[in-house]
Amino acid sequence: MKKILVILLAVLTMLSFGVLSASAAEKTQPDTDDVWKMVSEAYIYAFPLVLTDATKTLSTNTDGTVAGRAPVNQFNHAKKLADASFRLVVTPNVDTVYSQAWLDISREPMIYVLPETDRFCNLQILDAWTNTAAVLDKAGAYAITRPDWEGRLPDGVTRVDVPTATVWLIARVVLSGEEDLPNVYAIQKQMQLLPLSAYGQEETYTAPGGTYAKENDFVPVNKTLSMTPTEFFNTANTLMQDNPPADADKELLKKLSSINVGAGMTFDASLLGDHAAEHWKQMLQGLRTTLVTDGVKYAQKLGQWNYYGKPIGDFGTAYTYRAMVALAGLGANPVEVAIYPKTGVDENGAPLSGEKTYTLHFESLPPTLERGFWSVTAYGEDDFLIDNPIHRYCFNDRSAFELNEDGTLDIILSKEAPEDTANWLPVSDRRFHLFMRIYLPDMTTLNTWQPPVIRENSL
Repeated sequence: MKKILVILLAVLTMLSFGVLSASAAEKTQPDTDDVWKMVSEAYIYAFPLVLTDATKTLSTNTDGTVAGRAPVNQFNHAKKLADASFRLVVTPNVDTVYSQAWLDISREPMIYVLPETDRFCNLQILDAWTNTAAVLDKAGAYAITRPDWEGRLPDGVTRVDVPTATVWLIARVVLSGEEDLPNVYAIQKQMQLLPLSAYGQEETYTAPGGTYAKENDFVPVNKTLSMTPTEFFNTANTLMQDNPPADADKELLKKLSSINVGAGMTFDASLLGDHAAEHWKQMLQGLRTTLVTDGVKYAQKLGQWNYYGKPIGDFGTAYTYRAMVALAGLGANPVEVAIYPKTGVDENGAPLSGEKTYTLHFESLPPTLERGFWSVTAYGEDDFLIDNPIHRYCFNDRSAFELNEDGTLDIILSKEAPEDTANWLPVSDRRFHLFMRIYLPDMTTLNTWQPPVIRENSL
């Protein structure tokens, strides 16, 4: 009898344990709707990290024979401004000649030397999450390193900490026409980039060669948006190991760990339930709307123009805003360095279309600080430069435009060339939009400055 009771108790214990285990599993296993909410949240959170990596992969995909690219830890010095064939990032700047480099500082710091110049020239340092870690505008030698690096730097070298192993350097040198290119090349030639261990041995240091893989020739944003859930999240999980999330992300990552999103985790696609591919497609189709809707609260109005203000460049937990900026203009500067007012409508609120002709009227030119500059650039619906017969993509403070007698400026926006093309900015035959860039803006004067207006020309 005693033996039977022992067996019954054991069975009851096992059954109870099974029920409790099942109950616990039900509590920890989120339902499908909750999973997809978290998937959307995780995608927005990780999108800038994955897009940055895709951009790095393309930009460093060279064995030395592919123009416009350079291996890791080496500069790629552009030799001309971007044109309509440029497809690396959307809404490219056509005011400055870029020098870019992708760094891996996991082993040792990299030294960058910024030369003295006679013009606007700075170096933006971005981490793998698209935050701007620093903007260098004073000549000198800088050590770009991880915060946990312990070592001694040579005298005269300034330390700059970046929280991720992947670092994107963007040097911008303003250009005043084709005849000014030799001066820009001279500035580029004086820039130095080499490992700390080679600093002081520039004459004998030889940078290692790179490699090329055909499969890594892609448009970064298209590559990122075409990833499956497993590809995307496992890429993000791997990247987070060397590019750790910020401390402020801990609360979100604790939540996302329930769908296996986090440093070193392996994403489990079975969590997505039935019709996963359809759900994923719908989520991506609604992504731009989601990002733009959230981004409205960060928009600053400037007449009929709008630009995105703080915390651009130092996003903190503004994850949706960070993803929107990455999608719309990867590598954007903080507002202290530049603002990017945009408009896609005329003064009456009607969408800009190449089927019409417009006048962009400036009562006065944009206010900038010393060495600052301004420009207005036209882009097509795809956010790239518009191909045109005279290869003119923008007007800026260095352009040979003709002012009106009263000092105002009128720029003609049209698909077809006007009789006098001095002030003509070509646009597409479809919808288009404009970006006005103001580098080193005088924010005090900007508050009272009258921004330009776009008026449809009557027939």
